[in-house]
Amino acid sequence: MPKNAPYFAELAQEPDHGCAVWLSTSDNIRIRVSEWTYPNAAGTVFILPGRTEYCEKYAEVAKRLNEHQLNVVAIDWRGQGLSDHFGKSHMVGHVNQFRDFQDDLATLLDYAHTQNMPKPWSMLAHSMGGAIGLRHLTEHKDFSSVVFSAPMWGIHMTLTVKLFAPLLAKLLSATKLHDDFALSVSHDSILITQDFANNTLTPIQSSWDLLKSHMIKRPELQLGGPSYAWLSQALQDCDLLSQEKSPNTPCLCLLGGNERIVDVKRIQTRMTDWPNGTLKTIPKGEHEVLMDTPDNVAARVKMIAQHFKNTA
Repeated sequence: MPKNAPYFAELAQEPDHGCAVWLSTSDNIRIRVSEWTYPNAAGTVFILPGRTEYCEKYAEVAKRLNEHQLNVVAIDWRGQGLSDHFGKSHMVGHVNQFRDFQDDLATLLDYAHTQNMPKPWSMLAHSMGGAIGLRHLTEHKDFSSVVFSAPMWGIHMTLTVKLFAPLLAKLLSATKLHDDFALSVSHDSILITQDFANNTLTPIQSSWDLLKSHMIKRPELQLGGPSYAWLSQALQDCDLLSQEKSPNTPCLCLLGGNERIVDVKRIQTRMTDWPNGTLKTIPKGEHEVLMDTPDNVAARVKMIAQHFKNTA
């Protein structure tokens, strides 16, 4: 029986009924999984967070999905949140192989089976979670529908960085520096070191302030930049994914009109060729299209829930 794990309900802006458990992967990594249950739910939404993220960040989205009679479960990937960390510092975002994240997802799905989480199962995947989720969809058929939010199917880089970063990251990931911070990345959470005016996450001051408050109240959730190994593995996996055909899973993809973190062209190219796929661009949106005003979040979650129900 899984043991209860910490869940920081005080980080939510309103009463939060989330709970969490510890799970162990096949390679004995301890990961944290959170759930927001809904009695007699019409299905379960699996939230796959992005890099640096943690379950509590999605408490508001989970609450709104509950309002649409959907059960919700989320995961702290290895190397972030309260799951086991690796690398030369707790603050470095490190993974040995990008494929390891598939083990985390498989562990979550096994747990969902043992708990008889209501079907149909749907996926809501953000940023790095979008790369992990797409890889899973190309190999398995356990999700009836999917919504991607700014999926990391490529990383936004200048032309100069594109030419040299992959080779440099690959070379250094094979040295003793593999689990150290990649060149020029922040060693601290950008929510602590950056100002709202210079951020590329959200155009909404209150959303930025909320995320920053999480880092201050619970510094154990903070994470800095990625390691050389993470960067090398991520770039390789994105390139390999670009060669895969899109699955037949009904798909809705949300993308900010001012996206500056992931590769917009890669997203547009894939969604053009995705069977049963729709790309929805959010005018003036940044990377976090689900971190916005309450009215906008409510409208976007309603659209997501409707997609899941229509394609179930």
